[in-house]
Amino acid sequence: MSKSVARVAAALKAAGLEAEIIEPGPSRTAEEAAQACGCALDQIVKSLIFVGESGQLYLFLTAGGNRLDPARARALAGEGLARADAEQVRRETGFAIGGVAPLGHLTAPVILADPRLLDFDQVFAAAGTPRHVFAADPQALIAGCGARVGAFTA
Repeated sequence: MSKSVARVAAALKAAGLEAEIIEPGPSRTAEEAAQACGCALDQIVKSLIFVGESGQLYLFLTAGGNRLDPARARALAGEGLARADAEQVRRETGFAIGGVAPLGHLTAPVILADPRLLDFDQVFAAAGTPRHVFAADPQALIAGCGARVGAFTA
């Protein structure tokens, strides 16, 4: 088990989330993940990482078929945002882009969740690598990672 996957497994346990980490197949994109997991596109939790003008990292947990609206995201963050580059994502979260989990980060970001995720009984999120995911009840996941639900999609 990779260090990243082990960190996610420990974070899931610490958050009281009973979730099995699986390797269903290629899941670098939401479309690939949905196909590999046999679920609807919007059941995939996309992890979008931005950095604020203050240097604060923001993680937007977005339903697979939704797109982030920059103006709405800025309004929720209360500051200007730019996409975090791959090096910063890895340095601060401990995960490579494509495998950023909602929890288990090296440095905790501010986490915001798309309300669309709450429309499902189960969602699938990255578990530390682009190949690993876990399934969870979205309400439990949002509570477990300390996310705030907010409208930030187009």
